[in-house]
Amino acid sequence: MKKSIIAVVGLFAVGMLFLAGCQSKDSETSSSSTEKVLRVGTEGTYSPFSFRDENDKLTGYDVDVAKAVAKKIDYKVKFVEAPWDSMLAAFDAKKTDVVFNQVAITPERKEKYLFSTPYSISHPALIVSKDNDSVKDFSDLKGKTAAQSLTSNYAEMAEGLGAKISSVDGFSKAVELVSDKRADATLNDDVTYYDYLNQKPDAPIKIVKTSNDATEVAAMFHKGDEKLAKKVDKAIKELDADGTLTKLSEKYFKKDISK
Repeated sequence: MKKSIIAVVGLFAVGMLFLAGCQSKDSETSSSSTEKVLRVGTEGTYSPFSFRDENDKLTGYDVDVAKAVAKKIDYKVKFVEAPWDSMLAAFDAKKTDVVFNQVAITPERKEKYLFSTPYSISHPALIVSKDNDSVKDFSDLKGKTAAQSLTSNYAEMAEGLGAKISSVDGFSKAVELVSDKRADATLNDDVTYYDYLNQKPDAPIKIVKTSNDATEVAAMFHKGDEKLAKKVDKAIKELDADGTLTKLSEKYFKKDISK
């Protein structure tokens, strides 16, 4: 009888040890699965803001800002790359938490999304081929063809000026169409234009007009994700105050585009 009782107690003890081991493993799994990850939507083809270098490493001003923000709020960053239209579709499907990709703050977007404090400011530029004399001002776009990403703020601007839109995936493709006379012009920010010329000084394009209107670019979030938006907003303000944004700007543009 005593032997039976001892055997039962022994089995019970072994069982408890086994359960404790399982619980410990489950706890470890739970801990690792709750690691804070910031899923960042970006193009990866939009130099100098988000692109892959000669070593196929994702880099650029917006990418570095996103990394600095993630570090500041103690998140691991995971970039999700896609062309502009697909990037926005993935964001709307909540496959990403935030977009760092030169998204301009517009009244229409503010109705649908949340935005952080701006981390770059640029000015719209009208870009044409070097031998184009028919387009000299923004008003000249009426009835002309502009090469633009369909859902970009510059496409909206071009349409508002009466232009017909020829869809492209990015600025390089837009320059290609303009250079080949398959489009009359393209609208983009002045910073992107000058960076492109730094890389390709012989590109047969020119700026014929720059707008005084400033375009404010910020991180974009889902409505209802106010907690994350406030964290990132605070981090961007701190990165501005400590000079990090200025340092990153000068790294890519040789000028401060964060102010």
